[in-house]
Amino acid sequence: MSCLVANNLLILKLIYNYYLFLRPNILDFPSMQTSLKIAVVGSGLVGSLLAIYLKKAGHTVHVYDRSPDIRKINFSGRSINLAMSNRGWKALDGVGVGDSVREIAIPMDKRAIHLVDKLNFQNYGQEGESIYSISRGTLNRKMIDLAEQAGAEFFFEQKIWDVTLSDATLHIGETERGEWEEKKFDMVFGADGAFSRIRHRMQRQSMFNYSQEFLNMGYKELNIPANSDASHKLDKNSFHIWPRGEYMLIALPNLDGSFTCTLFMPFEGENSFASLTDRKMVENFFEKNFPDSIEVIPELANDFFKNPTSTLVTMKCFPWTYEDKIALIGDACHAIVPFYGQGMNAGFEDITVLNEMIEKYGDDWKKIFSEYQISRKPNADAIAELSYRNFMEMSTKTADEKFLLQKKIEKAFSDKYPDKWIPLYSRVTFSDRPYAEALAIGDFQNGIMEEILRIDNIENIWNTPEIDNKILQLLQNE
Repeated sequence: MSCLVANNLLILKLIYNYYLFLRPNILDFPSMQTSLKIAVVGSGLVGSLLAIYLKKAGHTVHVYDRSPDIRKINFSGRSINLAMSNRGWKALDGVGVGDSVREIAIPMDKRAIHLVDKLNFQNYGQEGESIYSISRGTLNRKMIDLAEQAGAEFFFEQKIWDVTLSDATLHIGETERGEWEEKKFDMVFGADGAFSRIRHRMQRQSMFNYSQEFLNMGYKELNIPANSDASHKLDKNSFHIWPRGEYMLIALPNLDGSFTCTLFMPFEGENSFASLTDRKMVENFFEKNFPDSIEVIPELANDFFKNPTSTLVTMKCFPWTYEDKIALIGDACHAIVPFYGQGMNAGFEDITVLNEMIEKYGDDWKKIFSEYQISRKPNADAIAELSYRNFMEMSTKTADEKFLLQKKIEKAFSDKYPDKWIPLYSRVTFSDRPYAEALAIGDFQNGIMEEILRIDNIENIWNTPEIDNKILQLLQNE
């Protein structure tokens, strides 16, 4: 008997050493909680990543989505490519799936600014810092695969019409007024986007604050195909922007050599979707305003009239949770416009923060939910404001010589004094410091730059000790 025990202990030790040294991600993950049966409503990017985290924490996870399985259908027509940055990578790496996603990502280290008569390049951050272009459909398919591999179960074409908040019961049926089936869970996460059905139920509570604001502009997907040899027609490591004030075109690279383009325009007015009513008008508009895009978008008119015109909305609400039963996450509680490329990154960061609370408070889900929403709400509001402002930067200021000079001054000063000046874009994109902090410091820095740009002859003396000393002096007023 003692020999058998010894052998068993040896086997257990060998297994432990295998996991300790060969599979560090498993032991690095926080200790498991008491197992619950949890529903995640929404199989998008945030819902799928959340499912992985919850499975790794020891829970039974069912993911519901009203749409068909995206892996079995064509995904096109209303997409804006994703720009993965530090916050997103942190959440993916935190559960060991970052490297799988890097396989489908293309680094972009700069903006390529297409003016009517020239092309400018503007680096994003320090050398080696990039944001990463990823096709939304490709990433969503990958995330569902990874969540299934982790053990989450997915249920597609399941329409959730309501949820009973007090006992986390989902109500599922073919139609809103038809017969419903009840599915009881210990907890429900609403990851079902800007028009969330889970939030819709929460909105009917007393003391629930909610607002939504649509921009008076929309967007339409276009496409730049690959060359015949599958190479890219434009620089593949740039975020391409055609800034034209009230409207703009952007293009982000895909792995197959193509670019996903997005045209942002007002719905109504002189230069608007409503004003472009036939093929010739569309072609003439692009020839006049985006002349260097004509040759690389061969199906311009076909794509323009085939693909839908989609809306842009900012949505805010509070609270995000109900007792220890229901929680909203991602766009379901803080949908933002896409102009900072932070929608997905902010949603993924929700999961990072939620996981930090899980590590801290164990099975105390009321405390977890309370601290999660208190921590995230001001930062969600801050990135909503920054995203709205960044449209003005992308569409108007990137074509402005004064703005380009400001960015040069900021970068030169930051290179010399990295401990004293981190540009706003870098704070948001290449760090995981709170969005609210980035907004506040960014406003302070912008005030300094406005004063610097008013200095006589600044165009010729911007990179001198005199200007550096002036910035240092103004920073002391912080």
